[in-house]
Amino acid sequence: MKIYSWNVNGIRSVERKGSLAEFITNHQPDIICFQETKANPSQLELDYPDYQKYWSSAQKAGYSGTAIWTKQPPLSASYNLPDEIITRYSLTQDPYGDPTNEGRITTLEFEDFYLVTVYTPNSKGDLSRLPLRRDKWDPAFTDYVTQLQVTKPVVFCGDLNVAHTEIDLANVKPNIGKHGFTDEERSGFDNFIEAGFIDTFRAAHPDKVGAYTWWTHWANSRARNVGWRIDYLLVSQSLASRVADPQIHPDVMGSDHCPVSLYLTN
Repeated sequence: MKIYSWNVNGIRSVERKGSLAEFITNHQPDIICFQETKANPSQLELDYPDYQKYWSSAQKAGYSGTAIWTKQPPLSASYNLPDEIITRYSLTQDPYGDPTNEGRITTLEFEDFYLVTVYTPNSKGDLSRLPLRRDKWDPAFTDYVTQLQVTKPVVFCGDLNVAHTEIDLANVKPNIGKHGFTDEERSGFDNFIEAGFIDTFRAAHPDKVGAYTWWTHWANSRARNVGWRIDYLLVSQSLASRVADPQIHPDVMGSDHCPVSLYLTN
């Protein structure tokens, strides 16, 4: 089973460019997890009949959103965080909006694992949304995937809006303490590892440099490969032996992010 994750930064734009069709034709994913879809299904005319499509769209038009397209029918689908976790961590409105109505999480249950895709809130250039990340969102999401893991193993993926370690971004020193590379955000990622999840790409390529998934539009950064690795596929430790060939696909164009993937064997 080939599982891909891609922040498309607007699925309608990627489709209009022809990039989505090209990607599916060339890579033939069994499952595609999308982030930042920026669309409601009613706004789309997408064919791709091989896939069952599950959408979690933001209440705000043209903003955020996640989706999972799958060739293998799931047992169930759910969206957002459970109400009890939302209440426990007081995930409510902040000056930017309510993260629980921004379509940030889609979960499918399969026979032997859960698949979760997530679009993590950005802490903003002035770090004004960092308290949300540190105190609410990151611990709430960690709690969620950890609870799922009690029932069956979990694969979770998406744009986590953090470079975990110094090897995960090109320009380290000027970005220390900046959004996406604060101690608080990096500690949030540490908590995934402590909860028993494996960063599949880094486990397979512990010393690989220049492996990035996002590039700013400024200064020809993508062509120069001055980027960040902020898109991930993580799995429960019990799935580690089934993971094969985790990859980053910088050749796939259409978004400021590129897809990441793995094979999940039987």
